[in-house]
Amino acid sequence: MKDHQLRALVHVAESSSIRAAARAMNLSQSALTKALRELEDDVGAQLLTRSYKGIEFTAAGALLLSHARLALSILDKAVEEVRLLHGGPGSRVVIAVTPMVGATVLPRVLREYEALQPETEVHLTEGLLTQVLPDLIEGRLDFAIAVADAADLPYEIVFEPLGPADAVLAVREGHPLAGATTWAELKDAKWVMNLSPGSLGGTLLAWLGEQGLPPPQHMIRCASTMLMLELMQRTDCIGIGPERLFRDRLVGHGIQCLKVAPLPPPMDFGILRLRGVPLSVAAKPMATLFARYLSS
Repeated sequence: MKDHQLRALVHVAESSSIRAAARAMNLSQSALTKALRELEDDVGAQLLTRSYKGIEFTAAGALLLSHARLALSILDKAVEEVRLLHGGPGSRVVIAVTPMVGATVLPRVLREYEALQPETEVHLTEGLLTQVLPDLIEGRLDFAIAVADAADLPYEIVFEPLGPADAVLAVREGHPLAGATTWAELKDAKWVMNLSPGSLGGTLLAWLGEQGLPPPQHMIRCASTMLMLELMQRTDCIGIGPERLFRDRLVGHGIQCLKVAPLPPPMDFGILRLRGVPLSVAAKPMATLFARYLSS
């Protein structure tokens, strides 16, 4: 199994076309097809099928693709670090953070990190678990800062908790239910929640069921924190989120927290990374900075 064979597999996946993949790799179609056939011979399984829909991956091909992306990512990072040691071009770090972390500590972390690694290129994305987990497993992220339950994470992921993420209910200032303190008062309320796996909204629904409380009857499902905040600020929708995010004077402008009790126990937020893969020279100091600020 050779480097160029794995890269051929990944390029075909990204372009869904032998012709486009060959063009991206500056190869002839016959050369790329040969590399894929040799890879199939090496693993002893068919990896691709061709139909009127185009190129499709078999179960074996999809499994190998995930490992190929991770292997190539690790190799590329190793080459990058070797070049840094020898005065080559600058490195990069790719991370995902939750909106709470982005609003409360990310600016301070980036200021200090720039002083430590001025030539490193930083790539940021939002830390929603549905995207974070596959990106970590396939090597597209160095690490992520997110809210998670360690028991629900796949074996490949290591979770280093940094502290509790206290969740609260919140509404716009002047909301008719701004003074509510019991769940009974919210029975006819409108809600906006993220219900993706590992989300605070999903945790709330499960907790309500455990407590014998009825779930919200009027609800908008929203996977974007920005859109959720906009609806909370401009409509009568109730939302759930980290208290630190809602109390931030910029992000939480026009929003007030409710004093409804009881609430689900807090989840943990922390650093997620791939098991068995050390953080790169560029990523390690940034992870250290996040740990310092978030655990204080």
